[in-house]
Amino acid sequence: MGNGVWTGRWFRTSLALLHPNGKHVSWSMVCGVMLFGLGLISLLTGHVASHLEWYSHRLHRRTLSTLDGGEDEPIDIWQSQYSKYYYGCEERGRHFGPAVRERKSNGYLLIATSGGLNQQRTGITDAVVVARILNATLVVPELDHHSFWKDDSDFANIFDVNWFITYLAKDVTIIKRVPDKIMRSMEKPPYTMRVPRKSEPEYYLDQVLPILLRRRVLQLTKFDYRLANNLDDELQKLRCRVNYHALRFTKPIRQLGQRVVMKMRKMASRYVAVHLRFEPDMLAFSGCYFGGGEKERHELGEIRKRWTTLPDLSPDGERKRGKCPLTPHEVGLMLRALGFANDTYLYVASGEIYGGDETMQPLKDLFPNIYTKEMLAEEELKPFLPFSSRLAAIDYIVCDESNVFVTNNNGNMAKILAGRRRYMGHKRTIRPNAKKLSALFTSRHEMVWDTFASKVKACQRGFMGEPDEMRPGRGEFHEYPSTCVCEKPFMDDLSQDGTRPKKVL
Repeated sequence: MGNGVWTGRWFRTSLALLHPNGKHVSWSMVCGVMLFGLGLISLLTGHVASHLEWYSHRLHRRTLSTLDGGEDEPIDIWQSQYSKYYYGCEERGRHFGPAVRERKSNGYLLIATSGGLNQQRTGITDAVVVARILNATLVVPELDHHSFWKDDSDFANIFDVNWFITYLAKDVTIIKRVPDKIMRSMEKPPYTMRVPRKSEPEYYLDQVLPILLRRRVLQLTKFDYRLANNLDDELQKLRCRVNYHALRFTKPIRQLGQRVVMKMRKMASRYVAVHLRFEPDMLAFSGCYFGGGEKERHELGEIRKRWTTLPDLSPDGERKRGKCPLTPHEVGLMLRALGFANDTYLYVASGEIYGGDETMQPLKDLFPNIYTKEMLAEEELKPFLPFSSRLAAIDYIVCDESNVFVTNNNGNMAKILAGRRRYMGHKRTIRPNAKKLSALFTSRHEMVWDTFASKVKACQRGFMGEPDEMRPGRGEFHEYPSTCVCEKPFMDDLSQDGTRPKKVL
């Protein structure tokens, strides 16, 4: 039914309702009714127009998931057109009580983290949540000095410890060390225990809290992924406050990281950051084969002996399952097939590349403008060189600031940065669909480039960091922080003039 017909019927009906006996209607009343009607029509049509884009977005997403024809729509390789409909929402709820003060807490919780920088980051994040569950006072966590990376940096060497304590003051009481008088009053040294991985909050309340209450000071060791993935919404949002806000790098790290970012942006307005993760230890651990013959099999086999409990794996089987990282050449082929041009600037975040320049050359042939932190901050980087975690922090910053971030495995840095970029506005994050791409790379010489590129684009749908890839309960929370990413409501995201405001995160 057209608007004009509907309006006429509404007008006549309104008059009939006002004067059912057909008596004389005053002109002022007629004008009033007309003005009211026009205002109502304007409100309705304005509402529909202002939300046309919104409904189109939701219909488009539904169509893509149900119609085969949706797969032909081109992907914007630099940014998601739907990211503006989402925002980070980690705010504590009204019923989330204040932190328990130190003198009223159930005791002091010591945390010894494990692994490299980003693995320790997950441990620190979960340590705050566990302290909240136990109503404990958290002592600033200790970093791992004995792992493969052999970095003796302390928490305060990498993270702004005062900011960490202050930012979380409403959630958990955090101190730098156990008070001397408490330590002197203890009859025994602090009790040490290791909790099972992915432990539920109930485990901490049933098994850990009684020990904490009895001993007053308790240390949890090897603390990485020791808390369940799925928690209630308020604890998940606390995770986000810790990971995306409270864990701020020290000023020297932030300043150097930003200088590297500025050098990249001075050369190109936008750049792609690639985390190759093609180091010898990573390749050995994967159990995969990368075409290097007996020399490769021997070298990686020797490194693999470090882990006595690793099972024997079939390299071909692992590749078919999508468990092998792409080679630098394969990463380059994927990016070119997706549509990144030869003159795109790449920042490569990685340690020692297995095979060195010979392995990197095919990627450089595809993308000549390749840079690393070592190339962009040679002199300034020297004080950081003995400390692997501080070097990793520089890479973290430059990757986080990139227009596009490309992961090459499902390791800790890949997960942490993917989650952060989703939270910070769904910045484009590309994760290779290794399971499908492996077969495609094997047969790529049997097809023309356009066919190969088309198939790569089809493989990568659902692996480009789009908002609808993130569903509650999917994967690790650190990679898919669904509780902390909210969809804008119909009305609240409109300004007074009916337009969508710019998102501020």
